[in-house]
Amino acid sequence: MVGSSRTASKIAVIMGGPSAEREVSLSTGRECAAALKEAGFQVVEVDAGRDLSVRLTEISPDVVFNALHGRWGEDGCVQGLLEWLRIPYTHSGVLASSLAMDKERTKSAYRAAGLPVVDSVLALRDEVRAGHVMMPPYVVKPNNEGSSVGVYLVQEAANGPPQLSDDMPETVMVETYAPGRELTTTVMGDRALTVTDILTDGWYDYDAKYKPGGSRHVVPAEVPQEIFDACMDYALRAHNALGCRGLSRTDFRWDKARGLNGLILLETNTQPGMTPTSLSPEQAQMVGISFPELCRWMVEDASCDR
Repeated sequence: MVGSSRTASKIAVIMGGPSAEREVSLSTGRECAAALKEAGFQVVEVDAGRDLSVRLTEISPDVVFNALHGRWGEDGCVQGLLEWLRIPYTHSGVLASSLAMDKERTKSAYRAAGLPVVDSVLALRDEVRAGHVMMPPYVVKPNNEGSSVGVYLVQEAANGPPQLSDDMPETVMVETYAPGRELTTTVMGDRALTVTDILTDGWYDYDAKYKPGGSRHVVPAEVPQEIFDACMDYALRAHNALGCRGLSRTDFRWDKARGLNGLILLETNTQPGMTPTSLSPEQAQMVGISFPELCRWMVEDASCDR
């Protein structure tokens, strides 16, 4: 465990990488690097490629700040490399990262912890193209990507199955569509921060998440106290059930007409977006933690054997 900035003066911020979420990761990495410099650290920015182990050996950082998103950076792969190199790193470890990245296994962990989810199945891409594998409305998405990459909403009135693009993985998740509002809660260590209500004019897809004006955030969310408290409780329980460390963010859908029974968990993100206006830093700011302070905390929380 890193105790203070005096014992962790050189930070390697790894970003980019080869995943479908490369551009989001580059944005996260640059913003975190700037915040860490403001917090007084020596920072080296690293665009993660196949030579990552060589680069990190050459840099010899005190801590790696993991700003990668998506496969390889968020699914336990780079965490295993960092364990092998024995470089303390931020966010969750190998097992929790791998588990949270696999949406079906995440749901199994949720169910075991008594947390509410919708029904889902794993199906071959060609099966989903050929016919409805469950009654509409339903959602089709990769089982191991994030940031709403490759998400298809099949409406109740759909005449036929979705024509998935060829870059969708061979096996996809098909899950019952959960109507309602999009809520999210960040966990920082052992503390749930607050609840955000995410407002969009349509489906909360990749563009709604990352394009200017694509969504609006109400934080703290203006929801009944029972729903607010449940989000805080469920997010912390999900964080613990998956074995997460550092920062995580759990996303929900809430159908107001069904009250507490209408609140379900979608997924837990072990590498939330980290620009100053991203959801998790925005929640930290709401409870009095500035962006540089949040990044500093993450460095001081870094370790191996996570």
